[in-house]
Amino acid sequence: MGLLSVAIWLPIAFGVVLLALGRNENPGAARWTALVGSVLSFLVTLPLITGFDTSTAAMQFVENLSWIERFNVRYHLGVDGISVWFVLLTAFITVIVVVAAWEVIQERAHQYLGAFLILSGLMIGVFSALDGLLFYVFFEATLIPMYIVIGIWGGPRRVYAAFKFFLYTLLGSLLMLVALTYLYIKSGGSFEILDWHKLPLPMDAQALLFFAFFAAFAVKVPMWPVHTWLPDAHVEAPTGGSVVLAAIMLKLGAYGFLRFSLPIAPDAAHHYAWFIIALSLIAVVYIGLVAMVQQDMKKLVAYSSIAHMGFVTLGFFIFNELGMSGGIVQMISHGFVSGAMFLSIGVLYDRVHSREISAYGGVVNTMPKFAAFALLFSMANCGLPGTAGFIGEWMVILGSVGYNFWIGLLAATAVIFGAAYSLWMYKRVYFGDVTNDHVRELTDINAREFGMLAVLAIAVLAMGLYPKPFTDVMHASVTELLKHVAVSKIN
Repeated sequence: MGLLSVAIWLPIAFGVVLLALGRNENPGAARWTALVGSVLSFLVTLPLITGFDTSTAAMQFVENLSWIERFNVRYHLGVDGISVWFVLLTAFITVIVVVAAWEVIQERAHQYLGAFLILSGLMIGVFSALDGLLFYVFFEATLIPMYIVIGIWGGPRRVYAAFKFFLYTLLGSLLMLVALTYLYIKSGGSFEILDWHKLPLPMDAQALLFFAFFAAFAVKVPMWPVHTWLPDAHVEAPTGGSVVLAAIMLKLGAYGFLRFSLPIAPDAAHHYAWFIIALSLIAVVYIGLVAMVQQDMKKLVAYSSIAHMGFVTLGFFIFNELGMSGGIVQMISHGFVSGAMFLSIGVLYDRVHSREISAYGGVVNTMPKFAAFALLFSMANCGLPGTAGFIGEWMVILGSVGYNFWIGLLAATAVIFGAAYSLWMYKRVYFGDVTNDHVRELTDINAREFGMLAVLAIAVLAMGLYPKPFTDVMHASVTELLKHVAVSKIN
């Protein structure tokens, strides 16, 4: 069994063991089992980076076995410079989520932690799959654990939020299934994604395929105007659910654009780039303004995620290396920063049981250590130089200016809006005098919470100060993809 298979199936195996344990009155066994499973799963992914050859754009750590022989469906896995960091990010965030749930989840801890471990394996499967049907199976299967997490451990409107999340993403994916079936027939019975990249297609077929994939991936990102499920899902989801949703699940859609939309339908991608750029700029500017008026901290960070993901799709469709690399870097940095933001909100919610900004004030007086972490993450969220949040946005803005000055100027306004909503929220929650008894009785973060936030703070600063390892790994693959997309496939 190869490294990628172990990275996929090890957390799923631990998740199944946790589910098999059932409702145990003592959640301690579930916590330690989940921690061991998540840490081992993360350690397994490290050789993917240490052994990665940055000089080639070819797929690495490839596994290719027959799966459904009758229909030529294969269990084909591999990673390139575009996907390898997301495998590590998924495994890393899963460890953080397990630690975050340690004292918070008291009921059904086995099922809660089991769902996240299974979800981790499935998401790594999405980033590793090189067979179209295998990709689709993993892509759709990720809905089930997240649906359960929101629906069982969520807030008062959890059933509504879980149903909306499931319905939006499932309906979008059905069109993708039609597109995959068309490509299977057109390629003479192959589900190999890399074969589809070479398949010549007329413009009308490319356009239909492009919008079929767009329906699936735009909902997942989510792009404006199919973004409305995300704030509801975030507000109702437990802290761990929000962290995984923002840090990893949104990236599945953006990754789909790189693996399917751009290389399979390059002519359509160029032809409709203006459409994607327009939607991305609406997300960056309009959703940034929407975030500014939110009174619920989780909803504010949820809207800021949509704005930040607008940078990602903008970077992909300006067709230059700075923009595309910046979009991928932004996806990774957003994983760290948004995860940290939701964890910080979770720390406050666990103590006060309110997400309303008005319920706080003067938190720095009672939780100085925590307030320092929250300030770093808020600064990263608005793109402060030296933090992970700056690198991707800066690269996309530079790429956008090279593509069109006015598009670059509009994109740059997001930095202003990001600073406005992030720092205004921080000011109202943390600064000033203590405003109520709830805040007066707060205790600062314990060793577990400190360790969890410290690891994320190190990741945010390390990526912000030294992004070279990330850009080096993706350089060859991004260059190859841009070369591929520049060549017409119209036959």
